Amino acid sequence: MKFTFKKVILFDLDGTITDSGEGIINSLKYTLKAYGISNYDEKALYKFLGPPLIESFMEILRFDELKAQEAVDKYREYFRDFGIFENRMYKGIESLLKSLATDERKIILATSKAEVFAVRILEHFNISDYFWAVAGSELNGTRTKKSEVIRYALDKAGIGELNSAVMIGDRKHDILGAKEIGIDSIGVLYGYGNYEELKNAGASIIVETVEDLHKALIG
Repeated sequence: MKFTFKKVILFDLDGTITDSGEGIINSLKYTLKAYGISNYDEKALYKFLGPPLIESFMEILRFDELKAQEAVDKYREYFRDFGIFENRMYKGIESLLKSLATDERKIILATSKAEVFAVRILEHFNISDYFWAVAGSELNGTRTKKSEVIRYALDKAGIGELNSAVMIGDRKHDILGAKEIGIDSIGVLYGYGNYEELKNAGASIIVETVEDLHKALIG
């Protein structure tokens, strides 16, 4: 499927550019151990992949806001040195980024992950030069909502024409955030979401693989 030409391509990070599940899960286990929580289904931890962390601690573990923020701080103790690198880039992503750059598209990262960590991850995989701008949340817990991140990303890159942009992501938060801002979206199924989630959120189109995403954006 060929998608309507878009000059500005916004990418989510976790589940879209990289498979970061191992590092996130290990960081969560470190956090739960610190709170003395051992009776949990490991599969349930995968619900944390995608949404803002503080939101997940509140919704999944029923932490109040203060405790959730403290849990995020504890999570980062492990993540900043270990979990951040327990990560791999999806096959075909670098080739896609190179093709988009060659086609003179403006590539932007829009992630709910802390921006400082997002920058380190792109540098770790040697793909930071492909991106015009990197936008993420603040370490103090602000700007975690996806629509806020997308707006910040567009402003940071100096993008004013919304019809020229598309948001690519694997979870409903990416799709709903794009819809709130007023831009199109592409849902990807190789990440952590599923077809029903992306369809119900209102993705403009849904693709299964990185190769399919390449075809949709470039042909």
